[in-house]
This record gives sequence, C-alpha cells and structure tokens, in this order.
Amino acid sequence: MVGILLITHAPLGQAFIAAAAHVFRGRPERLEAIDVAADQDPGEIKKLADAAIARIDAGGGVLVITDVMGGTPCNCTLALARPGQVEIIAGISLPMLLRAITYRNDTLDVVVEMALAGGQSGAVRVDNRVRLAP
Repeated sequence: MVGILLITHAPLGQAFIAAAAHVFRGRPERLEAIDVAADQDPGEIKKLADAAIARIDAGGGVLVITDVMGGTPCNCTLALARPGQVEIIAGISLPMLLRAITYRNDTLDVVVEMALAGGQSGAVRVDNRVRLAP
C-alpha cells in the first residue's frame, strides 16, 4: 500500500483528510498531513516530513502531495524526492486525493498517474448547460 503525505499551507492538509474521511466513511490508513504555518522553519518541516514518511511507508512507497508549486510547503518537499520511493505532486484537489486513495494498493507509479488524472478530470466548468443525472 502506498502511503500518502499532504504538505500544505495550514489548515488545508487536515481539511483534506477530513473530507476524505467523510467520503470514505472513515479516515484512510497511512494518510497524514503536515500543515505548514507561515513562519515555520523549513528544517523543522523536513524533519516532520521524514518522520511521517517513515511512519506511513509500508514498503509500497509514499506519495507526497502539496498545494501550490513554488510555495513554502512545496519547496520543502524537494529534498524528500526519491524516485520510485517518494514521489511528489503539486496542486492538490479533492478529486486528486480521492483518486490517490482509491488506487493506493497499486504501485507508486500508478498511484501518481491516477492522482494526476483525478486532478485533471476533476476540474470542469459547471454552468447551466451541464445536465447532471437525476
């Protein structure tokens, strides 16, 4: 199983976990978040992330998802990347996270691709031309 670590501006990570727990009717296992405060030391964030990765990696690797490319949380993930063991995606959305959780029993590469696909397909324009099923 692939572990999932969210590193985001506070309080997004915990909010995404709460939303995922709502959808899946319980908190998914091996899912953690580090909510980064505005003045938090990047060295402290890296230590927290290293410890979280060690806790949630059951041998299948870890997907780290951050919120915005170039932000402090994302910049702190750069030192964490280990191809095939720790992969990183920026631009979290709920569809991305739900897809990652759904496919996390596959390989890390598949989870990365499915999460990216979930993020891309989850962003759609909604207006009065859209007809939702009754």
